[in-house]
Amino acid sequence: MFRRDALDEAQYRMDVRTWLEANLPVALRGRTTRPSPLELMPWYHTLSRKGWIAPHWPRQYGGMGATLNEQIIMAEELARIGAPHLPVQGLNHIGPILMEFGTAAQKAQHLPPIIAGTVIWAQGYSEPGAGSDLASLSTRATLEGDHFVVQGHKIWTTWAHHSDWMFALVRTDPRAQPRQAGISFLLVDLRSPGIRISPIKTIAGDDEFSEVFLDEVIVPAENLVGKLNDGWRIANALLGHERLATSNPQFSLTALERIKTMARASGIIADPAFQDRLAAASINVTALSAMFSHAVELTNHEKSLGPESSVIKIFGSELLQALNDLLIEAAGGHALADRPIATDFGEVDVATPFLQSRRVTIYGGSSEIQRNVLARRVLDLPT
Repeated sequence: MFRRDALDEAQYRMDVRTWLEANLPVALRGRTTRPSPLELMPWYHTLSRKGWIAPHWPRQYGGMGATLNEQIIMAEELARIGAPHLPVQGLNHIGPILMEFGTAAQKAQHLPPIIAGTVIWAQGYSEPGAGSDLASLSTRATLEGDHFVVQGHKIWTTWAHHSDWMFALVRTDPRAQPRQAGISFLLVDLRSPGIRISPIKTIAGDDEFSEVFLDEVIVPAENLVGKLNDGWRIANALLGHERLATSNPQFSLTALERIKTMARASGIIADPAFQDRLAAASINVTALSAMFSHAVELTNHEKSLGPESSVIKIFGSELLQALNDLLIEAAGGHALADRPIATDFGEVDVATPFLQSRRVTIYGGSSEIQRNVLARRVLDLPT
């Protein structure tokens, strides 16, 4: 933690900690891969009933309306207990976007089910030929009267095979220049005829991602968010939310605790050189927490993050990889184990989080793309 709790905040922290200890199932604690919906969604529903599923949402939309410090305390306590990673495409991505850009009807239809956990969302951005170069996407949506006809292919779509809806970028004007000018933002019901979803198993052994094939899918025109061909502006606003969410210090705090447990078990915690590296890692996690709190404060005051989201995305994702490198070092000869390692201080999964961390510098916009954004928008370097 980079800050000291005030008296009322210390009481709030204790209340959160006590409630989590009493209500989070032991089987869900310390999981390195996201549990299946059958296991995970009851916990989502428990948080929802408590009123804690969306600390950052305004109360008018069913959120907690938490202060900045309350949001930080919540993230720290979830990390401390090893809470599982929830499906956040609804909570952190499309939810805030609909609050900002959605119609009254779209908010009424989609925000309550996100809070209740009765609908799961996926993000349809990347395509086989349009990952980091998102503006080159080719999925087409043709407006025909009161509906769009969508034809295309999305990939690396997190939890699409478990989701009910997908928000997608589609090309609605193939002749527009620049290319970004012909893109729109659609809400797609994944139960629509013409949709086929195929899970993708990753190097870490999970199936977080999917391919989504859309073959002449009918999407009502009222599912357009914002104006026709104005999707790029909305997409950039959403990417700011995504980059912030993927840099949540909860992930790094969890990784740091995993390192400490493994280091105590292996004995390397007594090595002065390792202690120096662990101290440096702890300082960087504290710095990330401070950066995250500043970014959250900006968003709470309805200020666009702009290039700040790229800074925190680079720092947060590369730090998580560095932490998992340190975890490998702490595990020593046990690092090759493909299952959690039993120690006197509890089980520690080493291989899975290490493999999972390889992808964090890619999704949400690769580190190379983030550095290009900073070069152009902050340093004003030639493109």
